[in-house]
Amino acid sequence: MKDLSDVLDSMEEDMTRLLCDLVSIPAVSPESGGKGEAEKAAFLSQYIRKIGLGSPERFDASDPDAEGGLRPNIVVRIPGTSKERLWIVAHMDVVPEGDRSLWDTDPFVPVVKDGKVYGRGANDNGQEIVASLFAAYVLKKLGLKPAREVCLCYVADEELGSKHGIQYLLKNDLFLPEDMVVVPDGGTERGDFIEIAEKSILWFEVKVLGKQVHASKPHEGLNACRIANELAVELDRALHSAFPEQDDIFAPPISTFEPTKRDANVANVNTVPGRETFAFDCRILPDTSLDDVLKVIDEVCRRKSGVSGAVIEYRILQRNDAAPPTDAEAPVVRLLKRAVNDVLGVDPVV
Repeated sequence: MKDLSDVLDSMEEDMTRLLCDLVSIPAVSPESGGKGEAEKAAFLSQYIRKIGLGSPERFDASDPDAEGGLRPNIVVRIPGTSKERLWIVAHMDVVPEGDRSLWDTDPFVPVVKDGKVYGRGANDNGQEIVASLFAAYVLKKLGLKPAREVCLCYVADEELGSKHGIQYLLKNDLFLPEDMVVVPDGGTERGDFIEIAEKSILWFEVKVLGKQVHASKPHEGLNACRIANELAVELDRALHSAFPEQDDIFAPPISTFEPTKRDANVANVNTVPGRETFAFDCRILPDTSLDDVLKVIDEVCRRKSGVSGAVIEYRILQRNDAAPPTDAEAPVVRLLKRAVNDVLGVDPVV
Protein backbone atom coordinates (compact mmCIF):
# COMPACT_ATOMS: atom_id res chain seq x y z
CA MET A 1 0.00 0.00 0.00
CA LYS A 2 2.86 2.37 0.83
CA ASP A 3 4.44 1.85 -2.60
CA LEU A 4 1.12 2.68 -4.26
CA SER A 5 0.68 5.82 -2.17
CA ASP A 6 4.23 6.99 -2.79
CA VAL A 7 3.92 6.56 -6.55
CA LEU A 8 0.57 8.34 -6.61
CA ASP A 9 1.96 11.23 -4.56
CA SER A 10 4.78 11.60 -7.07
CA MET A 11 2.20 11.91 -9.86
CA GLU A 12 0.22 14.78 -8.35
CA GLU A 13 1.45 17.27 -10.93
CA ASP A 14 0.59 14.92 -13.81
CA MET A 15 -2.88 14.28 -12.41
CA THR A 16 -3.52 17.98 -11.95
CA ARG A 17 -2.38 18.72 -15.49
CA LEU A 18 -4.64 16.01 -16.93
CA LEU A 19 -7.64 17.31 -15.00
CA CYS A 20 -6.95 20.84 -16.25
CA ASP A 21 -6.67 19.55 -19.82
CA LEU A 22 -10.03 17.77 -19.50
CA VAL A 23 -11.71 20.86 -18.06
CA SER A 24 -10.45 22.95 -20.98
CA ILE A 25 -12.33 20.75 -23.48
CA PRO A 26 -16.07 21.58 -23.37
CA ALA A 27 -18.12 18.40 -23.72
CA VAL A 28 -21.66 19.75 -23.56
CA SER A 29 -24.52 17.77 -25.08
CA PRO A 30 -25.90 18.93 -28.45
CA GLU A 31 -29.30 19.18 -26.75
CA SER A 32 -27.79 21.91 -24.57
CA GLY A 33 -26.08 23.71 -27.44
CA GLY A 34 -22.72 21.89 -27.36
CA LYS A 35 -20.81 19.61 -29.72
CA GLY A 36 -20.74 16.48 -27.58
CA GLU A 37 -17.78 14.47 -26.34
CA ALA A 38 -15.81 13.73 -29.53
CA GLU A 39 -12.90 16.08 -28.83
CA LYS A 40 -12.57 14.98 -25.21
CA ALA A 41 -12.73 11.30 -26.14
CA ALA A 42 -10.02 11.76 -28.78
CA PHE A 43 -7.76 13.56 -26.30
CA LEU A 44 -8.39 10.98 -23.59
CA SER A 45 -7.74 8.07 -25.95
CA GLN A 46 -4.42 9.59 -27.01
CA TYR A 47 -3.44 10.12 -23.37
CA ILE A 48 -4.31 6.52 -22.49
CA ARG A 49 -2.06 5.26 -25.28
CA LYS A 50 0.72 7.62 -24.20
CA ILE A 51 0.85 6.19 -20.66
CA GLY A 52 1.01 2.66 -22.01
CA LEU A 53 -2.48 1.33 -21.31
CA GLY A 54 -3.07 0.43 -24.96
CA SER A 55 -5.68 1.63 -27.41
CA PRO A 56 -9.12 2.02 -25.83
CA GLU A 57 -12.09 0.25 -27.36
CA ARG A 58 -14.67 2.58 -28.88
CA PHE A 59 -18.42 2.14 -28.74
CA ASP A 60 -19.89 5.05 -30.68
CA ALA A 61 -23.60 5.85 -30.54
CA SER A 62 -25.05 7.66 -33.53
CA ASP A 63 -26.18 11.25 -32.97
CA PRO A 64 -26.54 13.44 -36.07
CA ASP A 65 -26.53 16.60 -33.93
CA ALA A 66 -23.12 15.86 -32.38
CA GLU A 67 -19.70 16.62 -33.79
CA GLY A 68 -18.82 13.85 -36.22
CA GLY A 69 -22.35 12.46 -35.94
CA LEU A 70 -21.50 10.29 -32.95
CA ARG A 71 -21.33 10.15 -29.16
CA PRO A 72 -18.21 8.21 -28.11
CA ASN A 73 -17.89 5.74 -25.26
CA ILE A 74 -14.43 4.35 -24.52
CA VAL A 75 -13.28 1.30 -22.56
CA VAL A 76 -9.83 0.47 -21.19
CA ARG A 77 -9.19 -3.06 -19.92
CA ILE A 78 -6.49 -4.03 -17.42
CA PRO A 79 -6.15 -7.84 -17.30
CA GLY A 80 -6.52 -9.52 -13.92
CA THR A 81 -5.58 -12.87 -12.43
CA SER A 82 -9.17 -14.13 -12.76
CA LYS A 83 -12.02 -13.77 -15.23
CA GLU A 84 -14.08 -11.71 -12.78
CA ARG A 85 -14.56 -8.10 -13.83
CA LEU A 86 -14.72 -4.80 -11.99
CA TRP A 87 -16.06 -1.83 -13.95
CA ILE A 88 -15.36 1.77 -13.00
CA VAL A 89 -17.74 4.03 -14.89
CA ALA A 90 -17.29 7.80 -15.26
CA HIS A 91 -18.71 10.25 -17.77
CA MET A 92 -17.04 12.68 -20.16
CA ASP A 93 -19.91 15.11 -20.73
CA VAL A 94 -20.51 18.15 -18.55
CA VAL A 95 -23.48 20.40 -17.84
CA PRO A 96 -23.53 23.80 -19.57
CA GLU A 97 -21.82 26.65 -17.76
CA GLY A 98 -25.05 28.58 -17.20
CA ASP A 99 -24.77 32.35 -16.86
CA ARG A 100 -21.09 33.12 -17.54
CA SER A 101 -21.37 36.48 -15.83
CA LEU A 102 -21.81 34.65 -12.51
CA TRP A 103 -18.44 32.90 -12.86
CA ASP A 104 -15.34 34.56 -11.42
CA THR A 105 -13.28 33.09 -14.28
CA ASP A 106 -13.88 31.45 -17.66
CA PRO A 107 -15.49 28.08 -16.78
CA PHE A 108 -13.41 26.29 -19.42
CA VAL A 109 -10.09 27.85 -18.42
CA PRO A 110 -9.14 25.83 -15.32
CA VAL A 111 -7.71 27.57 -12.27
CA VAL A 112 -5.56 25.77 -9.70
CA LYS A 113 -5.93 27.38 -6.29
CA ASP A 114 -5.37 26.15 -2.73
CA GLY A 115 -4.91 22.56 -3.85
CA LYS A 116 -8.08 22.48 -5.94
CA VAL A 117 -8.92 22.75 -9.63
CA TYR A 118 -11.76 25.12 -10.50
CA GLY A 119 -13.67 24.89 -13.78
CA ARG A 120 -16.74 23.35 -15.37
CA GLY A 121 -16.57 19.57 -15.06
CA ALA A 122 -13.60 19.45 -12.65
CA ASN A 123 -15.73 17.73 -10.03
CA ASP A 124 -18.43 16.27 -12.25
CA ASN A 125 -16.89 14.07 -13.59
CA GLY A 126 -13.29 14.98 -14.42
CA GLN A 127 -11.73 14.07 -11.09
CA GLU A 128 -13.23 10.58 -11.29
CA ILE A 129 -11.77 10.03 -14.76
CA VAL A 130 -8.34 11.12 -13.54
CA ALA A 131 -8.50 9.08 -10.32
CA SER A 132 -9.54 5.85 -12.03
CA LEU A 133 -7.09 6.26 -14.90
CA PHE A 134 -4.11 6.90 -12.63
CA ALA A 135 -5.09 3.99 -10.38
CA ALA A 136 -4.76 1.75 -13.44
CA TYR A 137 -1.55 3.49 -14.50
CA VAL A 138 0.07 2.86 -11.10
CA LEU A 139 -0.80 -0.84 -11.26
CA LYS A 140 0.98 -1.04 -14.61
CA LYS A 141 3.93 1.05 -13.43
CA LEU A 142 4.51 -1.23 -10.42
CA GLY A 143 3.92 -4.41 -12.41
CA LEU A 144 0.92 -5.38 -10.29
CA LYS A 145 -1.89 -7.52 -11.66
CA PRO A 146 -5.32 -6.96 -10.08
CA ALA A 147 -7.36 -9.89 -8.77
CA ARG A 148 -10.08 -9.03 -11.31
CA GLU A 149 -10.00 -7.58 -14.78
CA VAL A 150 -10.45 -3.85 -14.28
CA CYS A 151 -12.49 -2.13 -16.98
CA LEU A 152 -12.45 1.66 -17.12
CA CYS A 153 -15.53 2.91 -18.93
CA TYR A 154 -15.80 6.59 -19.90
CA VAL A 155 -19.23 7.32 -21.28
CA ALA A 156 -21.16 10.04 -23.07
CA ASP A 157 -24.52 11.65 -22.35
CA GLU A 158 -24.79 11.09 -18.59
CA GLU A 159 -26.15 14.56 -17.92
CA LEU A 160 -29.16 14.22 -20.22
CA GLY A 161 -30.41 10.69 -19.68
CA SER A 162 -27.59 8.41 -20.93
CA LYS A 163 -29.36 7.35 -24.14
CA HIS A 164 -26.07 7.62 -26.05
CA GLY A 165 -23.97 6.46 -23.11
CA ILE A 166 -24.58 3.76 -20.54
CA GLN A 167 -27.98 2.83 -21.99
CA TYR A 168 -26.36 2.32 -25.40
CA LEU A 169 -23.71 0.07 -23.84
CA LEU A 170 -26.33 -1.94 -21.96
CA LYS A 171 -28.24 -2.54 -25.18
CA ASN A 172 -25.03 -3.78 -26.75
CA ASP A 173 -24.49 -6.33 -23.95
CA LEU A 174 -21.19 -4.92 -22.74
CA PHE A 175 -21.81 -5.95 -19.14
CA LEU A 176 -22.42 -9.35 -17.55
CA PRO A 177 -24.82 -9.99 -14.64
CA GLU A 178 -21.95 -11.13 -12.42
CA ASP A 179 -19.80 -8.05 -13.07
CA MET A 180 -19.05 -5.62 -10.25
CA VAL A 181 -19.71 -1.97 -11.15
CA VAL A 182 -18.62 1.16 -9.29
CA VAL A 183 -19.81 4.59 -10.45
CA PRO A 184 -17.78 7.35 -8.72
CA ASP A 185 -20.20 10.20 -9.38
CA GLY A 186 -21.09 11.55 -5.96
CA GLY A 187 -20.23 11.06 -2.31
CA THR A 188 -18.62 13.43 0.17
CA GLU A 189 -15.32 15.29 0.34
CA ARG A 190 -14.14 12.97 3.14
CA GLY A 191 -14.97 9.89 1.08
CA ASP A 192 -17.04 8.43 3.92
CA PHE A 193 -20.31 7.84 2.08
CA ILE A 194 -21.23 5.06 -0.37
CA GLU A 195 -24.41 5.58 -2.34
CA ILE A 196 -26.32 2.40 -3.18
CA ALA A 197 -29.54 3.94 -4.54
CA GLU A 198 -30.59 6.80 -6.77
CA LYS A 199 -33.68 8.93 -7.01
CA SER A 200 -35.93 8.85 -10.06
CA ILE A 201 -35.58 11.78 -12.45
CA LEU A 202 -38.44 13.67 -14.06
CA TRP A 203 -37.99 16.80 -16.14
CA PHE A 204 -41.13 18.41 -17.49
CA GLU A 205 -41.94 21.55 -19.44
CA VAL A 206 -45.12 23.62 -19.16
CA LYS A 207 -46.44 25.93 -21.86
CA VAL A 208 -49.04 28.61 -21.08
CA LEU A 209 -50.93 30.24 -23.97
CA GLY A 210 -52.85 33.43 -23.25
CA LYS A 211 -53.49 36.48 -25.45
CA GLN A 212 -50.85 39.08 -26.26
CA VAL A 213 -51.90 42.74 -26.06
CA HIS A 214 -50.43 46.17 -25.38
CA ALA A 215 -49.68 46.65 -21.68
CA SER A 216 -51.91 49.73 -21.57
CA LYS A 217 -54.94 47.53 -22.30
CA PRO A 218 -54.41 44.36 -20.25
CA HIS A 219 -58.17 43.81 -19.96
CA GLU A 220 -58.24 42.94 -23.67
CA GLY A 221 -55.68 40.16 -23.32
CA LEU A 222 -54.76 37.24 -21.12
CA ASN A 223 -51.44 37.64 -19.34
CA ALA A 224 -49.52 34.39 -19.80
CA CYS A 225 -46.70 35.71 -17.61
CA ARG A 226 -48.91 36.13 -14.54
CA ILE A 227 -50.63 32.78 -15.08
CA ALA A 228 -47.28 31.00 -15.52
CA ASN A 229 -45.92 32.62 -12.36
CA GLU A 230 -48.92 31.47 -10.35
CA LEU A 231 -48.89 28.02 -11.92
CA ALA A 232 -45.20 27.44 -11.12
CA VAL A 233 -45.85 28.25 -7.45
CA GLU A 234 -48.98 26.07 -7.37
CA LEU A 235 -47.11 23.13 -8.90
CA ASP A 236 -44.27 23.58 -6.42
CA ARG A 237 -46.63 23.59 -3.43
CA ALA A 238 -48.85 20.77 -4.69
CA LEU A 239 -45.96 18.42 -5.43
CA HIS A 240 -44.19 19.01 -2.12
CA SER A 241 -47.49 18.59 -0.28
CA ALA A 242 -48.42 15.37 -2.11
CA PHE A 243 -45.02 13.72 -1.66
CA PRO A 244 -43.54 14.68 1.74
CA GLU A 245 -41.83 11.34 2.41
CA GLN A 246 -38.24 11.23 3.65
CA ASP A 247 -35.43 8.71 3.29
CA ASP A 248 -32.22 9.53 5.15
CA ILE A 249 -30.14 7.46 2.74
CA PHE A 250 -30.32 10.46 0.39
CA ALA A 251 -29.08 14.04 0.65
CA PRO A 252 -31.40 15.85 0.68
CA PRO A 253 -33.66 13.15 2.17
CA ILE A 254 -36.82 14.33 0.36
CA SER A 255 -38.16 14.42 -3.18
CA THR A 256 -37.23 17.72 -4.80
CA PHE A 257 -39.35 19.64 -7.32
CA GLU A 258 -37.35 22.58 -8.63
CA PRO A 259 -38.53 25.20 -11.13
CA THR A 260 -35.36 25.83 -13.13
CA LYS A 261 -35.75 27.18 -16.65
CA ARG A 262 -37.86 30.01 -18.04
CA ASP A 263 -37.87 30.80 -21.76
CA ALA A 264 -37.81 34.39 -22.93
CA ASN A 265 -41.21 35.83 -23.84
CA VAL A 266 -41.50 39.34 -25.30
CA ALA A 267 -38.52 41.62 -25.91
CA ASN A 268 -40.15 44.82 -24.64
CA VAL A 269 -41.67 45.95 -21.34
CA ASN A 270 -44.93 47.34 -22.69
CA THR A 271 -46.40 44.14 -24.11
CA VAL A 272 -48.48 41.64 -22.15
CA PRO A 273 -47.07 38.26 -23.24
CA GLY A 274 -49.35 35.65 -24.73
CA ARG A 275 -46.95 32.73 -24.37
CA GLU A 276 -44.81 31.46 -21.48
CA THR A 277 -42.73 28.32 -21.14
CA PHE A 278 -41.01 27.04 -18.00
CA ALA A 279 -39.56 23.76 -16.77
CA PHE A 280 -39.09 21.74 -13.58
CA ASP A 281 -36.30 19.36 -12.56
CA CYS A 282 -37.65 16.74 -10.15
CA ARG A 283 -35.54 14.21 -8.22
CA ILE A 284 -37.96 11.80 -6.62
CA LEU A 285 -37.49 9.14 -3.94
CA PRO A 286 -37.48 5.68 -5.55
CA ASP A 287 -40.51 4.44 -3.58
CA THR A 288 -42.65 7.20 -5.11
CA SER A 289 -44.31 6.39 -8.43
CA LEU A 290 -43.56 8.83 -11.23
CA ASP A 291 -47.02 8.09 -12.60
CA ASP A 292 -48.48 9.44 -9.35
CA VAL A 293 -46.32 12.56 -9.69
CA LEU A 294 -47.56 13.08 -13.24
CA LYS A 295 -51.16 12.78 -12.05
CA VAL A 296 -50.62 15.69 -9.66
CA ILE A 297 -49.00 17.76 -12.42
CA ASP A 298 -51.91 17.00 -14.72
CA GLU A 299 -54.52 17.91 -12.09
CA VAL A 300 -52.86 21.23 -11.22
CA CYS A 301 -52.48 22.22 -14.88
CA ARG A 302 -56.08 21.32 -15.70
CA ARG A 303 -57.40 23.23 -12.72
CA LYS A 304 -55.35 26.31 -13.55
CA SER A 305 -56.46 26.22 -17.17
CA GLY A 306 -60.11 26.10 -16.11
CA VAL A 307 -59.76 28.99 -13.67
CA SER A 308 -57.60 31.26 -15.84
CA GLY A 309 -58.96 30.53 -19.31
CA ALA A 310 -55.43 29.93 -20.65
CA VAL A 311 -54.46 26.90 -22.70
CA ILE A 312 -51.95 24.98 -20.59
CA GLU A 313 -49.93 22.07 -21.93
CA TYR A 314 -47.09 20.08 -20.40
CA ARG A 315 -44.68 17.51 -21.76
CA ILE A 316 -42.04 15.19 -20.33
CA LEU A 317 -38.48 16.16 -21.25
CA GLN A 318 -36.79 13.29 -19.43
CA ARG A 319 -37.99 10.37 -17.35
CA ASN A 320 -35.76 7.87 -15.56
CA ASP A 321 -37.45 5.57 -13.08
CA ALA A 322 -35.03 4.58 -10.32
CA ALA A 323 -33.55 1.10 -10.44
CA PRO A 324 -33.82 -1.08 -7.32
CA PRO A 325 -31.15 -0.23 -4.73
CA THR A 326 -28.01 -2.32 -4.42
CA ASP A 327 -28.02 -4.58 -1.36
CA ALA A 328 -25.93 -3.00 1.40
CA GLU A 329 -24.23 -6.38 1.88
CA ALA A 330 -23.54 -6.99 -1.81
CA PRO A 331 -19.94 -8.09 -2.56
CA VAL A 332 -19.19 -4.86 -4.44
CA VAL A 333 -20.32 -2.77 -1.45
CA ARG A 334 -18.26 -4.80 1.02
CA LEU A 335 -15.23 -4.57 -1.26
CA LEU A 336 -15.59 -0.80 -1.61
CA LYS A 337 -16.07 -0.32 2.14
CA ARG A 338 -12.89 -2.25 2.83
CA ALA A 339 -10.97 -0.24 0.23
CA VAL A 340 -12.15 3.08 1.68
CA ASN A 341 -11.17 1.97 5.17
CA ASP A 342 -7.73 0.77 4.02
CA VAL A 343 -6.93 3.98 2.14
CA LEU A 344 -8.69 6.69 4.17
CA GLY A 345 -8.96 5.08 7.58
CA VAL A 346 -12.70 5.74 7.85
CA ASP A 347 -15.73 3.47 7.98
CA PRO A 348 -18.02 4.77 5.23
CA VAL A 349 -21.74 5.17 5.72
CA VAL A 350 -23.80 3.16 3.23
